[in-house]
Amino acid sequence: MPRKLALLLCLCMLFGMWTGGAHAEWDDGLLIEEEEEELLWDDIPVTEIIGKDDHVDSGTEKSIFESDGSVLITLSATGDFTIGGDSRKKADIFNDELVRQGGDINFTMRNMRDILLADDLTIVNFEGTLTDSTYVPSSKKNNQFLFSAPPSYVTMLSDNGIEAAALENNHIMDHGEEAYEDTKRALRDAGIVYSNSTEVGVIEIKGVKIAMLTYLCIDRYESLWDKVPADIRAAKAEYPIVICSFHWGNEKDYSPTNNQIRMGRLAVDSGADLVLGHHSHRMNPIEQYKGVYICYSLGNFCFSGNSKPSDMLSFVFQTRFRVKDGEVKNEGFKIIPIRISSRKDRNDFIPTPLEESTAVDSVLTTLRQNGRKLEYAVDTYPLTW
Repeated sequence: MPRKLALLLCLCMLFGMWTGGAHAEWDDGLLIEEEEEELLWDDIPVTEIIGKDDHVDSGTEKSIFESDGSVLITLSATGDFTIGGDSRKKADIFNDELVRQGGDINFTMRNMRDILLADDLTIVNFEGTLTDSTYVPSSKKNNQFLFSAPPSYVTMLSDNGIEAAALENNHIMDHGEEAYEDTKRALRDAGIVYSNSTEVGVIEIKGVKIAMLTYLCIDRYESLWDKVPADIRAAKAEYPIVICSFHWGNEKDYSPTNNQIRMGRLAVDSGADLVLGHHSHRMNPIEQYKGVYICYSLGNFCFSGNSKPSDMLSFVFQTRFRVKDGEVKNEGFKIIPIRISSRKDRNDFIPTPLEESTAVDSVLTTLRQNGRKLEYAVDTYPLTW
């Protein structure tokens, strides 16, 4: 046997002894260590994905650490991300626009892509389904809106810097349980971490694991007053950063209800590091309660539910966490005022940062005025860091 080959075989045998012969296998798109048990909190499964921070830039590994040895994580959060159409109807405004845009499914993120790629983590409220099924449950047949898009449309997220999706909302079950599983499978296969009331999403960013919990609160508050705090405390015991998303409130309302306020603050009291809200399709004010931001509603983002909503203004929320020696510090926030369309005359599903000062002022004025009755409403809405 050649000397070099013999040496190589010896090294391989030694490596096998050192690792104990452990190996990993893929299961439903997730890498599972054979010798490790699945992480469970009271039978709540954890879906885990490693983030986009470990990359090489121009041949040199990019350091994840700041000059003081801390890790700085920049997070973006948006409101409703609803794509596709209603299989019951002949009209399909989303796919009509897709044809106008030359069939490029990434057209929607044209004006946001650079922003979302520049952060460390983007979370959207994915309100719809990724499925080819046209099945409609009996409980949904009389609904005004049902949403579905082909599973291949998931690249609209993965190609444009969107790493996480909240799945607990009133449209995720529009086409039944099988379509829900189709949606989760499409997200997993694309590397998108998701969370709902029975599955905790975990993503690792710059070596820091972030847990995401999501709840549908509409008509369910009584069942959640005890569950939410218990889930958050369990998550906080495992992960440095816990983000809680709520689908709550009343459609077209610009301010939160008493139940929203109570639940949002309860989440913070239980250990949440950030609270994100959606459902009203309108922007709501932000509170800073005990040093933690509560975004009561992030409005719409990419929204195919209407060809011209009565209010097309919204915003993207951005915040930063500094993590050092296991401690998490809030580093402030800013907002990016947007129109959910690149046009003023109709909705083309292309969220676009606002440039005209009058439109930006309208967003800021709406947020400030509707926060006047909130005890912990933020004083200002910064547009820059």
